Amino acid sequence: MTRPDPRLRWRNVAQLVLAAACWGTGTVVSKQAVAEVPPLTLLSIQLAVSVAALALVVRLRGEHLPRGREGTLLGRLGLLNPGLAYALSLIGLTTITASLSVLLWAAEPILILVLAALVLGDRIGPGILSLSLAAVAGLLLVLFDPAATGSPVGVGLTLAGVAACAMYTVATRRWLLGADSTFGVVFAQQAHALLLSVGLLALVAASGHAVLPAHLTASGAASAVVSGLLYYALAYSFYLSALRVTRASVAAASFYLIPVFGLAGGWLIGERLETQQWIGAVVVVASVAAITVRARPQVPGSALQ
Repeated sequence: MTRPDPRLRWRNVAQLVLAAACWGTGTVVSKQAVAEVPPLTLLSIQLAVSVAALALVVRLRGEHLPRGREGTLLGRLGLLNPGLAYALSLIGLTTITASLSVLLWAAEPILILVLAALVLGDRIGPGILSLSLAAVAGLLLVLFDPAATGSPVGVGLTLAGVAACAMYTVATRRWLLGADSTFGVVFAQQAHALLLSVGLLALVAASGHAVLPAHLTASGAASAVVSGLLYYALAYSFYLSALRVTRASVAAASFYLIPVFGLAGGWLIGERLETQQWIGAVVVVASVAAITVRARPQVPGSALQ
């Protein structure tokens, strides 16, 4: 039997970094959009844009949707994420600051580490655990903001979304290897998420709440479209492509980069970083780089050291 390459292929590392970049910059764009568009309406718009783009890619590439019992379950995971997870997150984002939201999402990789160990049997060695804690410490330096506030309800909704995303990664990793097409899986999952978001939107409208923006600028409309492509079509395609050959606990390390890219996006539009934030960003990037370099392919019974 051919011995697997002991390190992640650079292509897979690049896919994880690109996914983090899309989620980080997508968060900045989404925050601009949610200022004008009600959260569930925004989610439906974003998913509709993403599903349309993915449908075109699947058709042009001649790829198949996931089939069989596990394929059906894999597609339905879209109800969990991005469906329920981002419905909760976007609603929460209306009552908490963006910096607090990103800080709460920093808990996701740790949750994935725990769930991957319990469900997938990933054995996390002290090296990976230490580097993960270093990344968390770097994030605290990057994200610490005494003015980062929000309502307890918003915090609770965001944390519920974080938990849903963590469960999604572990469940998807378990069933993804049997699927023929990554784009087919992403399309199926986001089509399910779109149906859920439209259903929730209909319930909100039926209850008498406004679902249409009171005033939509060209910038707000563009933000809704661009964030859908970045946050859903591109990010999930990159992430699931890498997740095929990467342990869930290792792939989750790329999530530590999301706030770094988010802050970089803010820097481009005029926000400036303090010295401690630059130091924290360097610690995060170095920790994630070390985790990916130390990572070995999934081999039954092997440990991450």
